[in-house]
Amino acid sequence: MRKLRQRGAVTAGGHTLFQSPEEGWQLYTSAQAPDGKCICTAVIPAQSTCSRDGRSQELRQLMEKVQNVSQSMEVLELRTFRDLQYVRSMETLMRSLDARLRAADGSVSAKSFQELKDRMTELLPLSSVLEQYKADTRTIVRLREEVRNLSGSLAAIQEEMGAYGYEDLQQRVMALEARLHACAQKLGCGKLTGVSNPITVRAMGSRFGSWMTDTMAPSADSRVWYMDGYYKGRRVLEFRTLGDFIKGQNFIQHLLPQPWAGTGHVVYNGSLFYNKYQSNVVVKYHFRSRSVLVQRSLPGAGYNNTFPYSWGGFSDMDFMVDESGLWAVYTTNQNAGNIVVSRLDPHTLEVMRSWDTGYPKRSAGEAFMICGVLYVTNSHLAGAKVYFAYFTNTSSYEYTDVPFHNQYSHISMLDYNPRERALYTWNNGHQVLYNVTLFHVISTAGDP
Repeated sequence: MRKLRQRGAVTAGGHTLFQSPEEGWQLYTSAQAPDGKCICTAVIPAQSTCSRDGRSQELRQLMEKVQNVSQSMEVLELRTFRDLQYVRSMETLMRSLDARLRAADGSVSAKSFQELKDRMTELLPLSSVLEQYKADTRTIVRLREEVRNLSGSLAAIQEEMGAYGYEDLQQRVMALEARLHACAQKLGCGKLTGVSNPITVRAMGSRFGSWMTDTMAPSADSRVWYMDGYYKGRRVLEFRTLGDFIKGQNFIQHLLPQPWAGTGHVVYNGSLFYNKYQSNVVVKYHFRSRSVLVQRSLPGAGYNNTFPYSWGGFSDMDFMVDESGLWAVYTTNQNAGNIVVSRLDPHTLEVMRSWDTGYPKRSAGEAFMICGVLYVTNSHLAGAKVYFAYFTNTSSYEYTDVPFHNQYSHISMLDYNPRERALYTWNNGHQVLYNVTLFHVISTAGDP
């Protein structure tokens, strides 16, 4: 067996977006060659394309040096212009002094002497100006040498890169990343082993809310849905693209016929799934037709803050989507307040199968599903980590220790998007993304 790791990436239209610039090269995906060998490919985030490459670092350093030289030249130019104006204003005074001294013929009255002395005092600053000119001359010599060195370094890099310019190379790398991402979508499920640093997309709305994209939409569809608040809300904003969401432009409004409770909503295949306020009813609202397609009670599910997450907020029922479909996370009196995971039929909302995880829901900060595994955080506050994992395929669990940075210290929504392989988070009025690292075990030809 070959053990591989994969870095998830937030994407839109096949291009990588919002990857953390601190992250370096990661194993992105794998394939199997005709001879049975396992082929692994490394890739980096698009925002920091070639950020760890030696030549790229050298280019950035050169650009910083060029910028420093340019700033130094601007300072010299301003100072030289100012001092030149001062010297020119002193020329008239110096000519006047020279004429008086020539006319004195060796005899100077006390009054004339005092006038000459006063005039000489006015010329004293000229000495410091001339000293500055000397220093500037040395600076110019140093800058000339730096420019010569920069030109040599740039010429060497250009020769090494050959016919491709830096921008061309960057575009080629991004195109390769798009192909690698398409390949990564074919890769099987994996176990969560890491969560990236948070990527703040926008700060908007109240302390509690939810935002999401459609997990089943094609890659060209990057619409974003935004729902502020945790109870009695009915207004859903639909932004045309992620870029429009960031700018707060190009959106339409949906007014739900029934208000929602909590923040555990999810958009799946063109419909919004949410918990109807003050009930255990699941509502499926279709955006295109602007109508409720189906609604159904979730048998025995607690509601109205009976079994919420630790942060409260009517979060009794949490809907999720992963690679295998639609899920509901909730609890019942029969399960003594422990988290129940149920697979739902997205067409009828009927429960297909349920699992009792044994984890008390009121002790959970938030939860999300990846590849049929429920991951639970130990808190919604600062210092949170992914603490518990329940595997529906084996009906087993384990305690985990996957830390992540809870930057704004109050998470009220945390959902995994399998299309983008990222966590969407509402954190104290901030809309935040996390990339995830999944651990894969892949069989290759010739393995025992």
